[in-house]
Amino acid sequence: MGLFGRRSMTALGSLLISFAVLVLIWQLAASAAHLDLLLPSPFTVARAAVAMVASGELQSDIAASMARIVTGYFIGAAIAIPTGLLMGTVPFIRRFVDPYIEFFRYIPALSLITMALIWFGIGESSKVFLIVYGTTFIVVVATSAGVAAIPKNRLRAAASLGANRPQMFVLVVLPSVIPQIYTGMRIALGNAFTTIVAAELVSAQSGLGYVIFNARLYLQTDKIFVAIIALGLLGLASDRLLRTVFRWLGWRFVQGAAASE
Repeated sequence: MGLFGRRSMTALGSLLISFAVLVLIWQLAASAAHLDLLLPSPFTVARAAVAMVASGELQSDIAASMARIVTGYFIGAAIAIPTGLLMGTVPFIRRFVDPYIEFFRYIPALSLITMALIWFGIGESSKVFLIVYGTTFIVVVATSAGVAAIPKNRLRAAASLGANRPQMFVLVVLPSVIPQIYTGMRIALGNAFTTIVAAELVSAQSGLGYVIFNARLYLQTDKIFVAIIALGLLGLASDRLLRTVFRWLGWRFVQGAAASE
């Protein structure tokens, strides 16, 4: 078995041990509570999850929440990344836009839930709007900060080698700012999950936030735990996918820069 295989097996083993320890602690805490209503055991939650999967309820609610998250997240990123790049490279745009960014980024998306319902109604648009809002300002700040942090000597070196402005942007600015964009998008992704749960708690007929709200009304704490665990697993999977995409992007930019030399 090669080095890569040993590392993979070690990582998998560590993950399984960590998971087993968590389940054991959870089981001990549930046994000490002596009441499933207060803290359902892992086995009770597993039975509830199987029942929800068998009825199709869990898949439907996961699909509803993820559709809202993905739509709002990518719309927000599509707005934020070009805006952040322009703010970082064009001083006039930075001076004009920065006060608005600094003002609105301190207003949490959750504070706008009521206004979103008034503006867009109780349908999908209000929930997507909240995620777009929460995503945009986080990624804008990260992107513009990444551009500002590019060493001046790197830009001067590219210019001295004859690179024009478009070439400097593609071959120097974008590769340099990818780590900051990645960081901003990871933070924004976690914020999107938080926002969608809050929005679905207030106004929704589907989604994991709706499951939590509806289960609370009927004291179905096992279903609440199923929805919470589903959110955690979906967030973990989404973060790993985002990490893979940005690794690929970084490799592509390196290859592109090498090919242009």
